[in-house]
Amino acid sequence: MADRPDRPSPRRRSSDVPRLDQPQEFRRRFVPTPSFSQETFGALSEGFARWMGTAQFLFGMTVFVTIWLAWNTFADPSVQFDPRETNFTLLTLILSLQASYAAPLILLAQNRQADRDRVALEQDRARDERNLADTEFLTREVRRGDLVLTMGCGDVWMLGDAALERIEEAL
Repeated sequence: MADRPDRPSPRRRSSDVPRLDQPQEFRRRFVPTPSFSQETFGALSEGFARWMGTAQFLFGMTVFVTIWLAWNTFADPSVQFDPRETNFTLLTLILSLQASYAAPLILLAQNRQADRDRVALEQDRARDERNLADTEFLTREVRRGDLVLTMGCGDVWMLGDAALERIEEAL
């Protein structure tokens, strides 16, 4: 029984061996993971960061903490859910949880704003370069005396050296 073509070889081919330099195939997960586009998540985080900076949020948080502290300090000990004797542990945990979510969202919003500022700066720089090129062109044309301006009702003026001197003085 030599090598028969109708039977596969018991040896594994090199293509069957998983390679470390290639990504694995998609595996089905038991729990579906929600997916957000980066733009949607960024917009939500910016909205959240803006809301946290409002007087409405600060007032609401102050009222919430004041009521919490008053209830757990002055209420009957049988109805207190976070007594003063335990240093308001539950309140501390809630505020820590809120801060742990707020900080990354605020940083994400700041990064997105920095990206927008960078794009606006690049656009301003390009516009300034175009304006400078236009100004240099007009200055060259005025020097040569080739610039013709039409003013109002079709009056044609030729700008020469006197106009050039006034423009240079103004610059």
